[in-house]
Amino acid sequence: MATYVFSDVHGHAAPLARALTRIDPSEDDVFYCLGDMIDRGPDPLGVIELVRSLPNCHVLMGNHEDLMLACMSDTGDDLDSIGAANWGINGGIVTSEALASLTEQEADEVVDWIAALPRYAHVTVGERDYLLVHAGIDPAAVTVEAPWDDEKLDALLSEQSPDDLVWIREDFWGAHTGLVDEMGKGPIVIAGHTPTPYLNRLCDELDGPVRDENGNARMLKIGADESTGGVADRWDIDAGAAGGAGFGRVGIMRLDDGAEFYEDIAPDE
Repeated sequence: MATYVFSDVHGHAAPLARALTRIDPSEDDVFYCLGDMIDRGPDPLGVIELVRSLPNCHVLMGNHEDLMLACMSDTGDDLDSIGAANWGINGGIVTSEALASLTEQEADEVVDWIAALPRYAHVTVGERDYLLVHAGIDPAAVTVEAPWDDEKLDALLSEQSPDDLVWIREDFWGAHTGLVDEMGKGPIVIAGHTPTPYLNRLCDELDGPVRDENGNARMLKIGADESTGGVADRWDIDAGAAGGAGFGRVGIMRLDDGAEFYEDIAPDE
């Protein structure tokens, strides 16, 4: 059994399918999708269908799913509503049109499934605990302390603001979480939301360049220094798919050994 995480596919179903083909998952493998399946790319419903077909896949809410739900719950007048405007300028038109192509029953089933998605999860792989969220956590809001167990990890995540879990950026990437001690022990936070090329202006201690030799974004680990025992306490797995071909890729990480699987986005995807 292996455990995989990915995030921010943003409607690029074809490269996600290619990456999964490379992995060739078994029925025992576990997947965590950290949200932002929809918007921007050409096939948001294809991404949702593919994610839902994976064995043992746990799916979290992203800020784009949050935008969609806010739009649909807005009582304003169609495109004049604030919710629709916010979703539209953030790439929601392609998802809105895809939902409109479904029957009312089919569209309602997809929306209801998204509305029920949680905003956090945690998993233990080997001897390491991982906190999984779309955007990050607010270190200033953490009141729970080590030693860590499932109950404390649940408490730590549940005390976070629901909005921060899907929207936070600078306050998370810009400082250590305080969860990994000087011996390198403690939970690592894995998030997406922020394409890694933007990390150069948000934080230090990156584990490598933000782009590969072809100029595409890559997943990164952040924060390894003496205060964390040389362990990166934050991992950004948003490989920039929202930016499309020539900027980002769809990436999947295997937690068991840190292996990374990428698939480039073709110009027409």
